[in-house]
Amino acid sequence: MIFGDIVQFWREFHPLLRWWDLIDILVVAFFIHQAFQFLKGTRAFQLFLTLSLLFLFFWIAERFQVRTVRAVLGSLFENWVILIVLLFHQDIRRALTQFGTRSFWSKSSKIDQSQVAEELVRAAVSLANKKIGALIVVEREAELSDFIEAGELVDSVLAKDILTSLFLPVSPLHDGAVVIRKGRLFMAGCFLPLSLNPLISKSLGTRHRAALGITEETDAICIVVSEEKGSISYAAHGKITHDLEAGQLRKSLLEALGA
Repeated sequence: MIFGDIVQFWREFHPLLRWWDLIDILVVAFFIHQAFQFLKGTRAFQLFLTLSLLFLFFWIAERFQVRTVRAVLGSLFENWVILIVLLFHQDIRRALTQFGTRSFWSKSSKIDQSQVAEELVRAAVSLANKKIGALIVVEREAELSDFIEAGELVDSVLAKDILTSLFLPVSPLHDGAVVIRKGRLFMAGCFLPLSLNPLISKSLGTRHRAALGITEETDAICIVVSEEKGSISYAAHGKITHDLEAGQLRKSLLEALGA
């Protein structure tokens, strides 16, 4: 049925379409797809969806002559170029910086997310038992490169012993965060943006604020181990849960990683 509709559509409209029009459509579709892939998982993506919804309301108000709504939203979209630059200037800069260095055609290998979760739980429990502070960030859809300051490239297999060794007091990288990318130890000794949320408890330390900061801006998830209490916290979507047991942490990780 669908194929028949496509054939009928082509018979009706193909005299109006030139081959370069098809190429034009495909190029635009490609860049729209890449923009969605680039923004997916970030706060900017949620903002983009909100603007799209407001634009839909504006179109409906324009179509049905709802004057008040049209006037209010019309004033918002009047200078839409300036609006986009103001709201997305950081993401535009990040996109231009990474354009040409990013592989659009690369395929990610299949990752055993349950094994990733297990190694993270084992490392977190081991560090908590020894009261060694740690901040572990797991990258998901949104790439974290633009949010990471300093740090050293590790690019190692994810294993409990390697992960815990990075946070030992004798390690030169123990103060920063460790970033997990595609199931591997990507970087260590990283500094992340701290949350600026004024409602956050002042009792939270730098690691917890960094965990909240990165999860507010992206879809990353974080594990924080307190060196004072030897407790484990889990942060996602700008919210943090404290004093987790191993089973609770494992469940949260498996749900977040889709394992």
